[in-house]
Amino acid sequence: MSIIKHKEQRVGVFIDTQNLYHTAKNLYKRKVNFGAILKDAVAGRKLVRAIAYLITTESGEEKAFFEALEKLGIETKSKDLQIFAGGAKKGDWDVGLAIDAVRMAPKVDVIVIVSGDGDFVPLVEYLKNTCQVEVVTFGRSASAKLKEATDDFLDLDQNSRKYLIGFK
Repeated sequence: MSIIKHKEQRVGVFIDTQNLYHTAKNLYKRKVNFGAILKDAVAGRKLVRAIAYLITTESGEEKAFFEALEKLGIETKSKDLQIFAGGAKKGDWDVGLAIDAVRMAPKVDVIVIVSGDGDFVPLVEYLKNTCQVEVVTFGRSASAKLKEATDDFLDLDQNSRKYLIGFK
């Protein structure tokens, strides 16, 4: 993948927060450093908008996390965790993230999707008709098809200490 990144490019960043959170927790038993990820995703270019898609729980314990993201310049969109009759839980923003990325594509030069979810492959393929599409996530858990579909892939596993909180 040979792409050009220059400081005049306008960038939109769309963060699948649940995907990154669970990947970091399961692979590394750590929390994600969203500030470092945003900085490297933007890569010195012009950030137009960064949005993190979040799930809220009944306890509201994530409020401080939401505020921390906003202090980093990341807009947050949240929805409630769905709890079904049998006790199953679901929290998913894939369609919301996809719609926002499609709406933003004509206004930017680059869309960065921060997720390893293979469900985003059709979105990446569609967006590539309008702009450059980059994916940022932990490579060990990323969909191979997503890596293949994107114009550029930043593998957070290559410098996990930089992108995780709690390493000594």
